Amino acid sequence: MQAPVKLTIFAAGLAVLFGGAFAVGSASGVQVETQPPAHPEEEASGEGDSGHAGTDESAGDDGADESAGHDGAEGSGHDSGPDAAAAAEELPVGVLSAAGGYRLDSLTVPGAVGVAGTLSFRVLDAHGDPVTEYTTQHERDLHLIVASQDTSQFRHVHPTLGADGTWSIDWTWPTAGSHRVYADFLPAAAEDGLTLAQDVTVPGIVTTVPLPAAGSTAVVDEYTVTLSGDLTTEGGPLAFEISRDGDPVTDLDPYLGAYGHLVALRVGDLAYLHTHPEGEAGVSEPGPLVEFMSTAPSPGTYRLFLDFSHQGVVHTADFTVEVTR
Repeated sequence: MQAPVKLTIFAAGLAVLFGGAFAVGSASGVQVETQPPAHPEEEASGEGDSGHAGTDESAGDDGADESAGHDGAEGSGHDSGPDAAAAAEELPVGVLSAAGGYRLDSLTVPGAVGVAGTLSFRVLDAHGDPVTEYTTQHERDLHLIVASQDTSQFRHVHPTLGADGTWSIDWTWPTAGSHRVYADFLPAAAEDGLTLAQDVTVPGIVTTVPLPAAGSTAVVDEYTVTLSGDLTTEGGPLAFEISRDGDPVTDLDPYLGAYGHLVALRVGDLAYLHTHPEGEAGVSEPGPLVEFMSTAPSPGTYRLFLDFSHQGVVHTADFTVEVTR
């Protein structure tokens, strides 16, 4: 089997496994054709490959079926019985497009690399109505994370909520290939936060970036960030020490109510972990250490993305770590 065929099958498999989505239509802006999540017992039976073997791939068909994510969503994600619900609860965060009576809907994205457009979506409740009221978490009602399948691309941004329940933000795809869109939020009517996700395949030539080697030091712009502590399934502290041109940074900016934000993605299935630091901005020391308590969902290879702000500019330091226990 030729490599382009392998990649196409792999992308399609991710869509079925994770309730993923494929971008279809013109380059100016496309409605993503979605599929409801597979039954939890099916989802729990496998994980995606890591996909670190670059090649070429093209995708894109016309005619998105807007109802594709509606007819089966409640039956597959909400009314599947206690066994299915229990299985769904055992799945890691960030691999479902519907959970807890809510689902990610009407995802629209630019249809080609380098084309400026809008990324937009809605969150629907169990009745199919758009959610318009949220509980603020870390100064925002919703955190939007977008990562490429090979984890070489990562963005943590904050879209704007319209009166009709549509979230939107200006967007340009930097690379082709499979990307996952995560919405991290807490509906006002719910007690627990949710992270819902869909996959998007951006048409074009795909060059997969090799996974960076595991290490405890990351350099971003003129900053060096050093990681201490181990990410484990038992949970424990992680500390990041930030320096600039060799000098400790002791005047970090408050950013979303804290001095740093940490997202971990499991390589392969892109399971999601979003944690916030110990202490709070204005009370804790503003650097050079930013500390977290984190627990990995399973052993494996993870990518860590630390957002921090200094002198009005947000930077993202990334690490590859191995979880062995």
